[in-house]
Amino acid sequence: MGEFFQNQKPRVLIPWFVIVFLIAIFACVGFGAGAEPGQGNNLWHERSNETPRTLPNGFSPLPSLAGLVKQLKPAVVNVYTTQVVKPRFSGRMQRFHDPFFDRFFGSPQNEIKRNTLGSGFVVSENGYIITNHHVVGDASEIKIRTADERTFDAKLIGSDEKTDVALLKIEPKGKLPFVYLGDSDKLDVGDWLVAIGNPFGLGLTVTAGILSGKERVIGQGPYDNFLQTDASINFGNSGGPLFDTAGNVVGINTAIVAGGSGIGFAVPINLAKELLPQLRKSGKVSRGWLGVGIQNLTEDLADNFGVAAKKGVLISQVFAGSPAEKSGLKGGDIILSVDGHRISDVRRLTRKIAAMPPGHKAAVVLLTDGKKRTLTVTLGERGKGELRALGRGEPGEKPQQADLGLTLEPLTGRQARQLGVSENLRGLVVTAVDPGGEAAGLIRRGDIVIEVNRMRVRSISDFKRALSRGKKGKVLIKIQRGDTRVYLVITR
Repeated sequence: MGEFFQNQKPRVLIPWFVIVFLIAIFACVGFGAGAEPGQGNNLWHERSNETPRTLPNGFSPLPSLAGLVKQLKPAVVNVYTTQVVKPRFSGRMQRFHDPFFDRFFGSPQNEIKRNTLGSGFVVSENGYIITNHHVVGDASEIKIRTADERTFDAKLIGSDEKTDVALLKIEPKGKLPFVYLGDSDKLDVGDWLVAIGNPFGLGLTVTAGILSGKERVIGQGPYDNFLQTDASINFGNSGGPLFDTAGNVVGINTAIVAGGSGIGFAVPINLAKELLPQLRKSGKVSRGWLGVGIQNLTEDLADNFGVAAKKGVLISQVFAGSPAEKSGLKGGDIILSVDGHRISDVRRLTRKIAAMPPGHKAAVVLLTDGKKRTLTVTLGERGKGELRALGRGEPGEKPQQADLGLTLEPLTGRQARQLGVSENLRGLVVTAVDPGGEAAGLIRRGDIVIEVNRMRVRSISDFKRALSRGKKGKVLIKIQRGDTRVYLVITR
């Protein structure tokens, strides 16, 4: 037995805990094979933001907006205003003041101050700021807080309620960071947008989305032309900037749909740029006036005038003494463009003329009897220059059954007064409409026929003679109904 032990080679005994340790090491190395920098253990994987990433199927990661936001935030400001609420009732209720109660029944007897909030953005290093009219229009006091938490008193330089644009001014010590204004006309639906503002008083908040629509009409005024975006906009965002991905302001965040989700609206920055010089100079906007009644071209009207639908606006009336009359515009002319901007509908023309100041010489391209011509019109001022002077005589013919199922008679001064039109207007008043006639449903009793197939009509014989003109099977008639003149196409 002893020899047995003596003949064996000595063995090295390794403690069990060393073996366990070595196994753990090898296991970690095995699990870590191919791991990326920053891995902390075998439970999760990490990588730094600088590590290039490749995604399945060749997709690239979305670019971060952080750098853009850091560049733009310093020029976005919070707007705080104070408004004086006037009393609405008296009695024992005057001591009770609760915001919920006031929402339905008005404010207490004693005047109180109400604080509101909004947003804005600096457009010049010397302190000009753009925001919404509804944020500051009724304010007795306006405060601006910048991104670096400085507070300034602001002066309202000018505002325009119809487009909801306002211009403020603060007096900083030194230069302020500012943003650049872009070109909202170049936006396409689907373009990425970034909104920065002060929703619910939370401070500067960033949201992103796309342009969902253009030229939206939401019932806010006669010059509605809103951009629609799904970038989140809430109460307090009003007046804040809407940026494109190049960092240019393309809109002023203005409105939301109550109860909606992801539906916000912004004033196009190009509209604001047209108004800002007037706001800085005079504090208000004076709008141009052409002096015409206009209507959209339906397919029937376009066919009758020999143009494509939505390729212009039809002049149905030229007001006496208006800039249009002085420049030679006539009823039946079709306005194709103004100052090089194509006109496709009534709203577009109305907005374009209203954006121009009185005295502006507008180049108007017209289509007259199928031929193009260009006239220069010196615009008047809307409100002061809108005249309604029209001319009329005293014919003496009796009512007669005319073609198209109409019974007509020359308009008298008494009838003109009853119908609320100028006593100087000339034309044929409709006294009856045959329910089975061609004009039924289009022309009604009390309408005044002024032109037939572009011929002025003052008598029944004029009407019958004009019917023989025009395209076969179609009659173009211009009527006055109240204060409005329109063209109608009647099929025979």
